[in-house]
Amino acid sequence: MTGTTRGRVLVTGGTGFIGRAVVSRLVSQGWTVRSLSRRPDEALQRLGVECHCGGIADLAAVRRACADCDAVIHTAAKTGVWGSRKEFIETNLRGTENILTACRGSRVRALVHTSSPSVVCDGRPVEGQDESLPYPHSYLCHYSETKALAEQAVLAASGPDLPTVALRPHLVWGPGDPHLLPRLVARARTGRLRIVGDGRNRVDATYIDNAADAHLLALESLLNPARACAGKAYFIANDEPMPLWDLVNRLLAAAGLPPVRRRVPAGVAAAAGFLLESLHRAFAPHREPLMTRFVAQQLSMPHWFNLAAAKRDIGYRPVVSTEEGLRRLQAALRAGSKGD
Repeated sequence: MTGTTRGRVLVTGGTGFIGRAVVSRLVSQGWTVRSLSRRPDEALQRLGVECHCGGIADLAAVRRACADCDAVIHTAAKTGVWGSRKEFIETNLRGTENILTACRGSRVRALVHTSSPSVVCDGRPVEGQDESLPYPHSYLCHYSETKALAEQAVLAASGPDLPTVALRPHLVWGPGDPHLLPRLVARARTGRLRIVGDGRNRVDATYIDNAADAHLLALESLLNPARACAGKAYFIANDEPMPLWDLVNRLLAAAGLPPVRRRVPAGVAAAAGFLLESLHRAFAPHREPLMTRFVAQQLSMPHWFNLAAAKRDIGYRPVVSTEEGLRRLQAALRAGSKGD
């Protein structure tokens, strides 16, 4: 790489939760950063980020954004547990294929892909397993299916000219979270949040700064001649498995809300998910059900992972503990409420 900076990195989805954190970290470490997202962002522009507008399903836009970049960190995706399979395929699979095409057509020398642990979710508990977990034969939501297809395409493309890696950060949370916390808060405030199952299922979530760190560590590893992580996928989390509902209640407490006390059996939630999915497909396909089978599983089963591979190959260490992350979240929420 040449010039006074470390090189130019394109971040797809730079205005998203993980993407924005990755952009900020790259800028602070001296990289020249370009963002590709659907709309411009003044906050990124103030950081000196070159903002390109467009979707990853548009190959021409992706090619323009990739031009003259040394590396790409691909965080853009269609998220959620409900919606048209065609839309998930278009963004998550076709969009990722466009990223690969554009990387090959330019001088991109490394691709870090943001994947998801749900790509290996087969409906059974996960308690300390590693990346040897196989992809299941079927999925309960289009997001998991299409992220799995995209991850496989990225890893299969890895080679000397374009080393790639896929990261699987689990349940990312923290200040600025537009997904997990707002949904929990909304359901808690309307009295629709229930503990699913016995409440003892352990999970290992990921504080946002740790997720961003993992992306930069993976990038550095790919640009290192040894490239220990090339062609591989890695689970990323805080390395602090804890009961899911303890974490949920602590997140709610940070938002000034009381803990969840009411319960529903896991089997009842799964049955309700099946029924509601069927009804919504028939009568309201554009509205997300209050419960789905996938969500019932995620809320009632343990999901925590062996992080040894990420520690060994990219030097990952979760710097921000859950305790510290909760303090930061509470401070950010209080500061935000004072500014409203």
